[in-house]
Amino acid sequence: MKKKKLKKKKINITTLDQVTDKYIGKTGTPERDQFEFELRIDLVGEMIKRARKEQNLTQEELGKLVGVQKAQISKLENGASNVTIGTILKVFEALKAKVNFKVKMMNQTVKIA
Repeated sequence: MKKKKLKKKKINITTLDQVTDKYIGKTGTPERDQFEFELRIDLVGEMIKRARKEQNLTQEELGKLVGVQKAQISKLENGASNVTIGTILKVFEALKAKVNFKVKMMNQTVKIA
């Protein structure tokens, strides 16, 4: 009985950056910048939600600590992009969380703690 040789299939591997370049746009394009901005806002919202839940606070309770309505906290947690940095800082302050910003300028990195 002869053994058949199995042909190996070549698997094409695509990186996340390649997929993002193809479907969203290359780095530096307005479409890519908007996508990355929205992604960061979503991550901030998720951090707020996680910190709030770890402290057993409702959205309403956190809102009272910050001085905003429950609806504003909900919008923050769900990635609203029309929020000010000041509001985000107030929320993290109410949650007793430390915030660090990293600003990248022309091949230099500036950290603000």
